[in-house]
Amino acid sequence: MSENLLIIFIKNPILGEVKTRLAASIGPEKALEVYHLLLDRTQAVTKLVPYDKVIYYSDSIIQDDSWDENTYKKEVQQSTDLGEKMESAFHKGFEQGYKNICLIGSDCYELSDEVIEEAFDKILACDMVLGPCLDGGYYLIGLKKVFPEIFRNKKWSTDTVLQETLQDAKEKKISFSLLPTLTDVDEEKDLISIDDLLWD
Repeated sequence: MSENLLIIFIKNPILGEVKTRLAASIGPEKALEVYHLLLDRTQAVTKLVPYDKVIYYSDSIIQDDSWDENTYKKEVQQSTDLGEKMESAFHKGFEQGYKNICLIGSDCYELSDEVIEEAFDKILACDMVLGPCLDGGYYLIGLKKVFPEIFRNKKWSTDTVLQETLQDAKEKKISFSLLPTLTDVDEEKDLISIDDLLWD
């Protein structure tokens, strides 16, 4: 068992239930196609990370899908609020004995294994690592222990999440480090990060 754990939050790829903001402008079928591209990219990147890995599905575990069970443990997200889901996943990881845990979603095509490695390097010297998104959220959070306030009283999927999280950290004297700012694919304007793949 590694001291490091990478948690990957994904949504079950169901037509009409993924990338809903994107679907409003390009349609649910194209939005699902985009999400499959994002899942493929997330899998390709995380396979290269030399730590323990666990997939957290939004609804139910899918057996025999492309996420190899020899590489990825499989769990289901708990609760309905994103903050509670993340907090629960971190708690479980630390209870299992991991020392450093990073959590990512599956919306950031620009994410690389090098950035994930950088997050695990940086968490050794601080309490929290965040990967900022251009839209005001974050694509990665890394912790050495659970700070409940980080996950609570947030308006998720809004442009205030990152700043509210950093404000909590400053008020609670939680030391932090930031990763490069990347693009989460949530709206049509974000498709520039995968434009060549999408429209080939």
